[in-house]
Amino acid sequence: MLANQGATAKITRPTTLRESVFEAILELIIVGNLEPGQHLVENELADILGVSRQPVREALQLLSGEGWVDLRPGHGAFVHAPTVAEADQLLAVRTLLETESARLAARNSDEPGVAHLRMLCARGLAAFEADDVDGAVAANSELHAAVTALSGNQVLAELTAQVARRVRWYHTPVARQRGRASWEEHTALIDAIADGDEDLAGEIMRRHTEHTRHSYLEQRAGQGEESVSTPVRRRRPRAAANS
Repeated sequence: MLANQGATAKITRPTTLRESVFEAILELIIVGNLEPGQHLVENELADILGVSRQPVREALQLLSGEGWVDLRPGHGAFVHAPTVAEADQLLAVRTLLETESARLAARNSDEPGVAHLRMLCARGLAAFEADDVDGAVAANSELHAAVTALSGNQVLAELTAQVARRVRWYHTPVARQRGRASWEEHTALIDAIADGDEDLAGEIMRRHTEHTRHSYLEQRAGQGEESVSTPVRRRRPRAAANS
């Protein structure tokens, strides 16, 4: 039996190549360089990422297990094309989680936390005004995560983090459409959190997340279900730089 077990140092597990490739492909999917329904060719991905086919194959298996990629025997791997119902259900759950996050953030916020929210909001608005969609989406994700962190509820933070990547995936196509209104809603939310108004913060967040949900569903209705569910072979994606 080990003596003084409480002082035993924990071993830090290094990130494997397979996990690094998983994260790289996932980022390409989230930012839209790999589109829903797109055929994923192992050789092409290996070339883009500068690795062999083996870690790409392993990463695609992992991505399939988490619902980002569909593996079709005899046809290969394809970026998952979410159904309207699938997206609607996830965005509805997001509204519930983030409404509670905002309410608790108003109860537990402090000046440094509010200042951080204002900084992220200013950064996102600047990105929007520069037509930097990727920058605006990244700032949006960070701001929402910061609100959840301010809630002080670790379980809520963990549950919110589980859906955050898919929310970012769904938000990217409508970020330009939501435009300045989204950042005005963020500003009102931060003001309510700073004032400690739990009910108002929760209501603003509920309306804000529902606006994004409806924008996404309206865009899908305009595209038609078939246009996003049919597998297609597209151009080779460019690697996401430092994203």
